[in-house]
Amino acid sequence: MFKKVTRYIVSQMDPKEELVPVESIADHEHFRPSCLLVGKEKRKTVFHQGPYYQRTGFTLDDVLLPGDDGKSTDSLHPSGDGPHSRQFTLTKVTTDQVDGCLSLSVDPANVELKGGGSVSQEFSIKPQTKTISMGSLEALRQKRKINMDHSFIQQLQRTKLKLFLVYETLEASEEAVYKESTKVHGSFLAKIYAKFSAKGTTENRQSIVIPKSCTLAFRAIEMNIYKGEWRLGFFIQCSGELVGYEDDGPSEVVREVVQHYAVFSKLSPDLRVMFLKTITAVLRDRNLFPELSQKMEDVFAGIDGYELKTESPDLKDLLSTLENSPRDHRRLLAEGITYTLDALDELLDDQLLLLLESLERKIVSQQLKLVEKLLEHELEKPFRVDARLLSFPRQEDQHLTMALVELSRVKLQEDGSAVPMEHPFEVMAALYVALYILCLLSDPK
Repeated sequence: MFKKVTRYIVSQMDPKEELVPVESIADHEHFRPSCLLVGKEKRKTVFHQGPYYQRTGFTLDDVLLPGDDGKSTDSLHPSGDGPHSRQFTLTKVTTDQVDGCLSLSVDPANVELKGGGSVSQEFSIKPQTKTISMGSLEALRQKRKINMDHSFIQQLQRTKLKLFLVYETLEASEEAVYKESTKVHGSFLAKIYAKFSAKGTTENRQSIVIPKSCTLAFRAIEMNIYKGEWRLGFFIQCSGELVGYEDDGPSEVVREVVQHYAVFSKLSPDLRVMFLKTITAVLRDRNLFPELSQKMEDVFAGIDGYELKTESPDLKDLLSTLENSPRDHRRLLAEGITYTLDALDELLDDQLLLLLESLERKIVSQQLKLVEKLLEHELEKPFRVDARLLSFPRQEDQHLTMALVELSRVKLQEDGSAVPMEHPFEVMAALYVALYILCLLSDPK
């Protein structure tokens, strides 16, 4: 829920997408001004064109040698009412009531194929920006050097990870509460929830308290270290180099997907079944995301003495296979798994359950062809696709597919007409990735 809130806030307040939303409320304190981050070793993808950051637990002051005056970097921390602080108010209240027809709402996700239902969303938050001036950072750089004997700096020097410094944040100036309520009756999605996640109830109420001073989003700047000196990469900001795919969007998406999954296409049928079993477990249970993602990061980082062990029965077979694979092969598999997790993380929980149902109904290959055709269009204005792509043996399969696509921000009609909603390309590309890997691993060949 927290990620949903921070992404919405950033979309409303930062149309240039330079701010990076904080995705976990448990980590918000690690993204405050002067906190140090490392860039995760992941290539930018068509569904996530910004960089990935990982908290370190250290601040700039932790790794600097004492200055001649013995002062710390406390002076870098802007106060809430200082010249580098700005406050805003953002309010959102929505209530949707549907009855007797197909209706889908993207945020929060609600799919209704028959019967009726309602969904409501409510919050009011006052974010404020806090910024460390580049002038004060430059003055500090000239006075204090990096402690090259610091254990974190020594470990960083042995890796290829990039170091970043948080210099601006968007914080909650007051405590805020986000409330979300979804109620459905007689719905297709309610049945899918009961089937795959043991959620038999058709009413769901959730809320989250966002504390005062909670970091909602941030900007970071790269730090380069050499023999105790440190410099800031003023022309390499946190937004990174955005890559456009408008000219050859679908071909670029397909090219990227084929590249990441080349190693999986060579797996034996038994290994494909095992990998598919793990991915379907992840689709059912998002709690598996953090552990599996961290294990893959350990593979990338080449941490000495790391073990691919787990207490989760859903992950044991996969991790055992990776541990017994040659290093180069293990790294390629880990890269493909990470790519899959990153794509799934861009999708809504309801989409993950619809993917599970699609897999059971054996319609993912046809859905893949449909999504690939959708990606051939600009996705910025209404268009039309061949209606035969929406022709399924069962009407429920067609409705399920239309729901899955609409949750990816493109509304489809049975005649093939399509109406894009807000910024659908990235999430549609993520859906294509998910369908591709499910189709590849479920292929008996």
